[in-house]
Amino acid sequence: MAAVSVAGEWQLLYNRFYRKLTIYSMEWGRIDLSRHRVAAAPFGGPVAAIRDDSKIVQLYAESARRKLLIFNAAGCPLASAVWDRPGGRLVGMAWTDDQVLVCVVQDGTVYRYNVHAELCAPQFSMGKECFEQGVVECVFWGNGMICITEGFQIFCVPDFKNPVPCKLADPGIEEYPLCLAVIEPQYTMSGNVEVLLGVGDHVLVVEEDGVQQLGVGVGPFQKMAVSQNGKYLATFTHDGRLLVILTDFSRIIFEYTCESSLPPEQIAWCGLDSVLLYWDEKELLMVGPNGNPVSYLYDEPIRLIPECDGVRILSNSSMEFLQRVPDSTVSIFQVGSTLPAALLYDALEHFDKRSAKADENLRLIRSSLAEAVEACIDAAGHEYDLSRQRTLLRAASYGRAFCSQFPRDHFQEMCKILRVLNAVRNHEIGIPLSIQQYKLLTPPVLIGRLINANHHLVALRISEYLGLSPEVVIMHWASAKITASPAIQDTALLDILLDKLRLCKGISYAAIAAHADSCGRRKLAAMIVEHEPRSSKQVPLLLSIEEEDSALVKAIDSGDTDLVYLVLFHVWQKKPALDFFGTINARPLARDLFITYSRFYKHEFLKDFFLSTGRLQDVGFLLLKESWKLEKNPMASKGSPLHGPRIRLIEQAQKLFSETKEHNFESKAAEEHAKLLRLQHNLEVSTKQAIFVDSSISDTIRTCIVLGNHREAMRVRTEFKVSEKRWYWLKAFALATVRDWDALEKFSKEKRPPGGYKPFVEACIDADEKAEAIKYIPKLTEPRERSEAYARIGMAKEAADAASQAKDSGELFSRIKLTLGQNAAASSIFDTLRDRLSFQGVY
Repeated sequence: MAAVSVAGEWQLLYNRFYRKLTIYSMEWGRIDLSRHRVAAAPFGGPVAAIRDDSKIVQLYAESARRKLLIFNAAGCPLASAVWDRPGGRLVGMAWTDDQVLVCVVQDGTVYRYNVHAELCAPQFSMGKECFEQGVVECVFWGNGMICITEGFQIFCVPDFKNPVPCKLADPGIEEYPLCLAVIEPQYTMSGNVEVLLGVGDHVLVVEEDGVQQLGVGVGPFQKMAVSQNGKYLATFTHDGRLLVILTDFSRIIFEYTCESSLPPEQIAWCGLDSVLLYWDEKELLMVGPNGNPVSYLYDEPIRLIPECDGVRILSNSSMEFLQRVPDSTVSIFQVGSTLPAALLYDALEHFDKRSAKADENLRLIRSSLAEAVEACIDAAGHEYDLSRQRTLLRAASYGRAFCSQFPRDHFQEMCKILRVLNAVRNHEIGIPLSIQQYKLLTPPVLIGRLINANHHLVALRISEYLGLSPEVVIMHWASAKITASPAIQDTALLDILLDKLRLCKGISYAAIAAHADSCGRRKLAAMIVEHEPRSSKQVPLLLSIEEEDSALVKAIDSGDTDLVYLVLFHVWQKKPALDFFGTINARPLARDLFITYSRFYKHEFLKDFFLSTGRLQDVGFLLLKESWKLEKNPMASKGSPLHGPRIRLIEQAQKLFSETKEHNFESKAAEEHAKLLRLQHNLEVSTKQAIFVDSSISDTIRTCIVLGNHREAMRVRTEFKVSEKRWYWLKAFALATVRDWDALEKFSKEKRPPGGYKPFVEACIDADEKAEAIKYIPKLTEPRERSEAYARIGMAKEAADAASQAKDSGELFSRIKLTLGQNAAASSIFDTLRDRLSFQGVY
């Protein structure tokens, strides 16, 4: 009997059954669909209604000002807002896939609302041409829209997430099309939207880059609707025929002649198997590819809401769902069915009656028991009636007890899904999802829609039940709580928030604090962000709410130098220099990082910091570094005015070094460096040769002597107190460099050199002048020096004689032997003399 009552609600369309389920009785009061423009979101989404300004309607106990009303699918009010948007008459209204309500007015302005009737994104315009010509009609899909103007031009917004209007090709028509439809971009070869215009006896396919004419002679078409997979086009012709055609117009799939040639008010696909035609407050006709159509009569206006597996029918009083009966349900409840699933369901009834017929049924389907259990589980998923769901699941559980190989997870998964679906189908939630819609939508998206409608408790329980992270739910709840609680004190509200936020480990307190700050509750934001464990999120938010000191402390404690630099640069830009210096000077890590950065990029600012903190010696070092940079300037080597600034910088550094006793050496060195640079600069100016600056004192003296400027060389010697011994070495080598041997000899005879004649010997040998060296070698007082000098110029006999006079002759002979090693003749003579001396007992 149960099967007969269930099947009695079905209608047969050729060989397929359809059922029309009443899901809700609408709770929206006196809303009349004939007086309102209505937009219903797919996947059981909300319904938006606004009084239709294109009709003359009678006002009841209501304001003359129009309101945008938003309800859930059961008619429970969600939100409302006064409609006072400029731009002319409302032309189009629809929900996107993200449940954003898009409203288009006559001048092409597009407004976007959330489910709370709040503007959720900036308005935008479809362009100047739409503004000038005026929008006549809009067609929406997923996240896009096309509109047609009074000038018969078509404009498109492919994606509302990035609303960039574009103009499609000019269709070249002179009168408004009879009907229009769109093929979504995902179903076209080009990947762009295609607009179908019913013009005359054919259809124009308009794309961004061209117009194509199809179906010549098949029309004229009064109504069109594209199937959900984009393959089929349902059209109603001027002579009352319903045609289903491939969208490329290559073939007519089927044709049905209606009793009336008046075009229907609405046409929609019910899945992919049938087409619905609705004539205003008269008849809803369902036509399939074969057999007689099914007719439903209505005495009130309705709206057809296509879904992926059927059509929702919205009327003033109810929300219904028309769908093809699933095969599993047919196999169980079809009258006279003897399929295994039907016998299993019947076996449960007999079992409940304690009848032996239950065992008989099980024996009959023993080989197909797993199939029967699967069918009962599947049928339960497609049911909206709770008692029928339970009965079908009990039948599946009963059969599973005798089918050990059947996987348990199928049954458990269906139970989970049904618990979720039953929870959201409750009229207070009002999301009448079918199981197919639920699987397409996915649980995370469903949870997102629940929290957007402020059903946080249901969303949290579903998340926990399905093993999903509750973080998204709790964060949205916290943000909504802050927005909705302007009267609650910060401390009390913080306690309320923390009580729930602690339920989820790893939640982003910083994101919630940012929302509190955007709501104007900066103190609350500072209190919340203190609980954020991740410094990388905590510090930037503290800066945004002007808690610079706390941000710096947190950044330093984290040990992340990038975060410290982030705070430093932020504070640097906002605070006066002295306040900034005081802030960082008390914190060593921040101070050291600032100094490191400034040494490379901000010398002047770093000097101010060192001066403000009394570190004069560090300022001196910076000045020296600046002078070195000037030294590397190409112009600095050409006697340019850059030498003046260099000298002044060094002198300034010297004064700063002299302020402290610990830096006497630096002070003296800087003073002498400045003096030397000035003297070298003057030499370059007088000689007109850029060869002095940045050379050492010794090189400066040597260069002066080489140039014959002995007076200036003596001046440098006197100015820098060069020792006499060093002076003799420098002058001897300089004179040897210019090969002025007379001057060198004269210089050697001026007086006895303080260090002996070794400088003269070395200078001559270095200049490879053996004859000149012989003049000075005999004057060397040390036998060792004479021996080595003779050896270096290849005089083996003299070297041996001198070596024999030395105290440690053995070691000296070995060294001289090495020196003479490259000269075979001299080496041979030396060996002979050494042997002779050895025989005489010299060593």
